Amino acid sequence: MKPLNDKKILRWLRIIHRDLGFLMVGVCLIYGISGFLLNRIHQKDFAFKTEAKSVQLESGLSKDELTVNWNDQKGLPKLKKVLAIDDEHHRLMLEGGIGVYNIKSGYTDYELNSKRAFIYWINRLHYNKVTGWNYMADFFAFSLVFFAISGIFMVKGKKGMAGSGKWWLLGGLLIPLVYILIQ
Repeated sequence: MKPLNDKKILRWLRIIHRDLGFLMVGVCLIYGISGFLLNRIHQKDFAFKTEAKSVQLESGLSKDELTVNWNDQKGLPKLKKVLAIDDEHHRLMLEGGIGVYNIKSGYTDYELNSKRAFIYWINRLHYNKVTGWNYMADFFAFSLVFFAISGIFMVKGKKGMAGSGKWWLLGGLLIPLVYILIQ
């Protein structure tokens, strides 16, 4: 049996790297977009749209009276529960939101949250919260390892590992290491 030569191995690395790369474009976009948004979740959860609203109700209502008054209003979300906050405020637990009723003024601020379907679902994929997605996530993870290793061997000469490539590789390895060490 004749051993594989370097050209044959490199040819197959390029073919697999190219075709697997095209296959993984959609998954890369999902992880890239959701990763960017999830990195900013402390500022805002982009998977949900929040609408701030207010309504003027009668002042001085008890929890039971507030429930009746709220349910008599047209266009308001379903009221699930009323909780006392303090002597001047009640917390309104709403279908899809939350509100605060000012007992003295009757003024009620509330927020309604609704899902942004695309962002919600790509975040669930990113967090691996969709049944069966773990197989795809594992395949993607191993694909990234393959891309990293095969990419090292694909460029030859002064731009490859014999030249400037080794310094870029070293920099890429040092970045996460520095972050780990400074924590």
